[in-house]
Amino acid sequence: MSKDGSFISRRDICTFMQTNKPQITAHLALLGTNIFFAINFTAVKYLINQQLVKPFGLNLVRVGVTVILLWVFFLFKPNKSFVRRADLPRFFLCALTGIAINQLLFIKGLSMTYSIHASLLMLTTPILITFIAAWLLQEKLSGIKILGLFLGVTGATVLIMARGNSGDGTQVLLGDVLVLLNAISYTFYFILVKPLMKDYPPVRVIRMVFSIGFVLMLPVCWTEFSEIPWASYGSTDWLVLSLIVVGGTFLAYLFNVYGIRQLGASVAGSYIYAQPVFAAIIAMIVLGEAISWYSFLAALCIFTGVYFVNRTSNND
Repeated sequence: MSKDGSFISRRDICTFMQTNKPQITAHLALLGTNIFFAINFTAVKYLINQQLVKPFGLNLVRVGVTVILLWVFFLFKPNKSFVRRADLPRFFLCALTGIAINQLLFIKGLSMTYSIHASLLMLTTPILITFIAAWLLQEKLSGIKILGLFLGVTGATVLIMARGNSGDGTQVLLGDVLVLLNAISYTFYFILVKPLMKDYPPVRVIRMVFSIGFVLMLPVCWTEFSEIPWASYGSTDWLVLSLIVVGGTFLAYLFNVYGIRQLGASVAGSYIYAQPVFAAIIAMIVLGEAISWYSFLAALCIFTGVYFVNRTSNND
């Protein structure tokens, strides 16, 4: 019913949808991005637990197929691809921190820890961005931001030190540390890539970063890639691999770029809260993981810390 008491007609709904189509599509893209990322946590664990792939081999498949799809996408929508020579070192550093180190540590760490742990630790990325920006860029830290940083660090510490009440505690500890180091690497990438995103079309930046990153990963990942038992893959396994490669990498990156361009970084950043929720639900259903009291406490600290950091950053 409308404000004047009359019922909203189908025409009114259609007009609203047509007028706000770009914003609605962008919100759906950001939601899809975080659902894809959430699926990744369980999908990666599934393939590795079934001994269908090792972490580094999966990384090479994930990044390699994404590079191919990005260049195919370029052929359908060609543009001037030239990159200034002066920017090549920054592209290299972005590929190193955002693809090579980031992806290798993430998949390896996830293979050793719980999906719920990994999704919560990845949520610390906005907090790490604030801390490293303050360190490198001399950005001011308010009292609320410092509190947010403290809560985020506390939550991550609770997760890492608790380790879990089942499985190999030492392995879970190392996995948590690797995921956290991955988040730190991605934080450096996020800071390094911002000037490039202003000077070049975002899709071009992603294509260049992935292409360079693939070359950097090739010598490290080739052995495990060559050991993948492709003949053992069933239809379900191929579907899971497709979700990781096409959904959780290629489409997720493109959707995220589109959402940021339409709605801004602050709105896109707010969707990160949904990622661990989806990841936890999927992990509980598919992998049988449980949310323990310490996971809940850590989640509360991290969520609150991210909220404080994002709220003050958006209001600066």
